[in-house]
Amino acid sequence: MAKRALISVSDKNGVVEFCTSLVKNGYEIISTGGTYKKLVESGIQAIEIDEVTKFPECFEGRVKTLNPFVHGGILHRRDKQSHLDQAKELGVESIDLVCVNLYPFKETIERTDDFDDIIENIDIGGPAMVRSAAKNFDAVIIVTNVEDYSEVIDAIENEKNTKEFRRGYMIKAYEHTAAYDSMIANYMNKRFNKGFGEKQFIVGNKVMATRYGENPHQQGALYEFDKHFTNNFTTLKGEASFNNLNDLNGAVKIASAFGEDNAVCISKHGNPCGFAIKDNLLDAYIEALKCDPVSAFGGVVAVNGTVNKELAEKMNEIFLEVVIAGYITEEAQEVFAKKKRIKLFEMGSDKLILANDKKDFKHIDGGFVFQDADRVASDEVKNAKLVSKNEATLEEIKDLEIAYKVASLTKSNCVVYVKNSAMVAVGMGMTSRVDAAECALKKAKDMGLDVSGAALASEAFFPFRDSIDAAAQAGVKNIIEPGGSIRDQEIIDAANEFGMSLYFSEVRHFLH
Repeated sequence: MAKRALISVSDKNGVVEFCTSLVKNGYEIISTGGTYKKLVESGIQAIEIDEVTKFPECFEGRVKTLNPFVHGGILHRRDKQSHLDQAKELGVESIDLVCVNLYPFKETIERTDDFDDIIENIDIGGPAMVRSAAKNFDAVIIVTNVEDYSEVIDAIENEKNTKEFRRGYMIKAYEHTAAYDSMIANYMNKRFNKGFGEKQFIVGNKVMATRYGENPHQQGALYEFDKHFTNNFTTLKGEASFNNLNDLNGAVKIASAFGEDNAVCISKHGNPCGFAIKDNLLDAYIEALKCDPVSAFGGVVAVNGTVNKELAEKMNEIFLEVVIAGYITEEAQEVFAKKKRIKLFEMGSDKLILANDKKDFKHIDGGFVFQDADRVASDEVKNAKLVSKNEATLEEIKDLEIAYKVASLTKSNCVVYVKNSAMVAVGMGMTSRVDAAECALKKAKDMGLDVSGAALASEAFFPFRDSIDAAAQAGVKNIIEPGGSIRDQEIIDAANEFGMSLYFSEVRHFLH
């Protein structure tokens, strides 16, 4: 008796070739609606679903496959005589392969806000068939991905259709339906509950395993949303570790925060230790490195543009662990080839690319906290409130913007000092803002950097004037902070006393 395959797909890419191969291998094809039409038009003999169900498709296609002749054919056990006898008694014939991909819900919500249209693109029969076939993987192959067609045909033709093979596809099937239902639930919560429903689903697709996690005794892997890494992350040399991915994330966010500017960020353990914007990327790197060349050793460099041979030669003067850029030219790659341990990644674009995720979350013991993602609005610095007598020049405003954006992407408590579009000092991750300010100034002094005339940014308000006093002593001219302290007037008075400009953005950017 011929084996039977049930084919019902929204994505019809490759389905004709797949079914042609199935027929060659002795399968009878059962199909639905548009899939049936396409197969028949392509010369494939197929049985329409209502011949099997003995019931017409109804309610404008809402009910097609929800039928015991379909689900009985999929679900009855082939290893139990009682099931086989009952199938025979009821006239239920076996379905041995199910190929289903679901109504395009994601594409629909991207295309329209029409709720009726969205509701009609929630698949019911598809997930039911997928789950039935997956449950009975002992006897049934379940296929949910166009990319798996050739592997399935190979298994059928070359005696690889084992229980272990089908079990792998069973897991894929439940991942598929779980992700689909999660997307629907998240969308409904976004539409009706501001994105914070009783359940929150975080679904990612595996990109690659990392060599290990933060430490060698931990396993790790990278997962992505919406193919961000698949489309925008190419490994040119080396292997990205768990820690590399965390570190380059921070560097890329900072380097790409200034649009088309020639920005370079050097980071260590997720925090910036160098940053600059200059007329060209070579000068930007040279200036960024001056901030803290000691920390830069073994660090991550994110380049908002193309790394050419000249820049690569300069970078090669010290040990860097990771370079990520829009592009890294072949000549630059040849330069880096001399260093065994360096890892190179590019985004295949003129500039670095951010996914700009709308939500952000962090694991805590026993669960996770979930929030709207933070970012500095494009007009946040421009619209900051001048609260001092003195005003910054246009060039100084640019330094304030750089300092403020870098501070918003640096671990709290932090302060950032910027001069001539280059970071000259940074203090981060401190339990006290005074410590952050003093640590930054001490390091700048150690590096022989002149902070006088610099812009200073803090990601949260200064609670006391002591940080302003220290900044004045170092020669800081301009300050931007959120404001909002009960002692704001003390801060304003201190700024006026020292002839500084002081701006309140009235937006806090903690990063924990």
